[in-house]
Amino acid sequence: MTRAAEPPDAVLRYAGHSQAVVDVFLPVSLGRPEHPATLLVFVHGGFWRQEYDRMHVRPLADALRRRGFVVAVPEYRRVAGGGGWPQTADDVEAALAVVPGMLGDVTPGYVDQAALPVLAGHSAGGHLALWAGLRAGRRRVRAIVALAPVTDLLYAARVRMGDGAVQELLGGEPPDLPDRYAEADVMGMLTPAEVPVTIIQGDADVQVPAEMNRLAAARPDCQGVRYVELAGVDHFALIDPLSPVFESALLPALEGTARG
Repeated sequence: MTRAAEPPDAVLRYAGHSQAVVDVFLPVSLGRPEHPATLLVFVHGGFWRQEYDRMHVRPLADALRRRGFVVAVPEYRRVAGGGGWPQTADDVEAALAVVPGMLGDVTPGYVDQAALPVLAGHSAGGHLALWAGLRAGRRRVRAIVALAPVTDLLYAARVRMGDGAVQELLGGEPPDLPDRYAEADVMGMLTPAEVPVTIIQGDADVQVPAEMNRLAAARPDCQGVRYVELAGVDHFALIDPLSPVFESALLPALEGTARG
């Protein structure tokens, strides 16, 4: 979170409220129009809470643009800042719907408007990326790369992940809000997932335990979900551009989906 990073090249607005902005990072050397760059929409984490905003993934976005991606990082309303369910998820869905088209004004000719974006996210942002991307389907998303995502909200609520972050997002406990939990969870969408999904998880993660995503990926009805577990890797190494994980796992996953 403290790595040096250049600011975005543009900040776009996707809706009327104050949080409805998207940071856009352009490749250091834009390719030729006949070889357009891949658009990566990256959803930041922070357990859906107001105190964690998009700024903490700016070093990662800066590093990814240096590797040739056009990176769009949407902000969204968060718990204690006008968010909660369903506003938080609705914002990510709205940004995903309009950002690819908006980039034509920022990078004319360099982002193929006919090509589908890759969608990625970290932690709670991984949950939101899966939720919005799987609902959008293959019509609007090429693939999803989820880094230590909160895939199973019932599991997360049971272990009080993030000191009750799921309960804060949804407004209560699972027995009291079964319909809301069912709507917000992504487990049912992975059975099977229409969009190719890669989950990358560190086994030394104490914020989002590997057990949850290991169990999710092992379910027989989750066939087609690619699960990568990294030994000795913690929660934040997954978004640290100076971590070995950046070169060994994250870039290969993103570049592989971009070619797919």
